Amino acid sequence: MAVNRVPVLKRCRSLGLDPIYLGIDKKSNRQLKRANRKISEYGLQLREKQKAKFIYGVLEKPFHNYYLKADRMKGMTGENLMVILESRLDNVVFRLGLARTRKEARQIVDHKHVLVNGRQVNIPSYLVKAGDTIEIKEKCKGSQRYKDILEVTGGRLVPEWLDVDQENLKGTVKELPNREAIDVPVDEMLIVELYSK
Repeated sequence: MAVNRVPVLKRCRSLGLDPIYLGIDKKSNRQLKRANRKISEYGLQLREKQKAKFIYGVLEKPFHNYYLKADRMKGMTGENLMVILESRLDNVVFRLGLARTRKEARQIVDHKHVLVNGRQVNIPSYLVKAGDTIEIKEKCKGSQRYKDILEVTGGRLVPEWLDVDQENLKGTVKELPNREAIDVPVDEMLIVELYSK
């Protein structure tokens, strides 16, 4: 399995991204020493794609497959792509506040702690649908790990397309999000332009 081992704050700095979007509340004090040169159109498109891949923790091949799937769907390709990325199981676990970061959410799913509609799912890229119920397994609910997580994520804002019951470590997908409900600083139109060349 390929794993991205790039230091997170360093990567955030190079992409011009605030680490808060990854669930990390640290700030880097270093400034990026970048020459004041003009970035080409291709460079801007590539940076947006790298930003989206980095935020959601998706590698190139699955990301390209998501793009092809979004292209086949009705509506705007860019918006479809963002909705697909947002409805990944690891992202939904993060959005519900059941994990501090998307990487931790991915690990929680990998370790078989998550039930979707009462069935165990250990695939982080599983796409949830409207009406799905996501919860942490009964035997894991009492562990110290989830108490610590809830302390950190207790004040985090849960998007309106999700309904959460933090006491029982449970949440429901009311509907799939539209682009306005997704607060990720990515210009998806540049990604579409990059792939449609």
